[in-house]
Amino acid sequence: MPRSRKVSERKATTASRPRKSNSKPSMAERQMMIAEAAYYRAEQRNFTPGFEELDWLEAEKEIESRWANP
Repeated sequence: MPRSRKVSERKATTASRPRKSNSKPSMAERQMMIAEAAYYRAEQRNFTPGFEELDWLEAEKEIESRWANP
């Protein structure tokens, strides 16, 4: 099985996993979710260098928007 398929499957299982409560994630959970989302953004670009900060900032917006309006 190609590596990209495994990553996609892992993304589907971890990123869409519902939280057990409506509370916001801890700082450690938040950092981990942002890092994972930024990784997947970089993967979509084939890890082209020079976009690391943009990937992180966009991932941060994405994660924050999940808890902005419950």
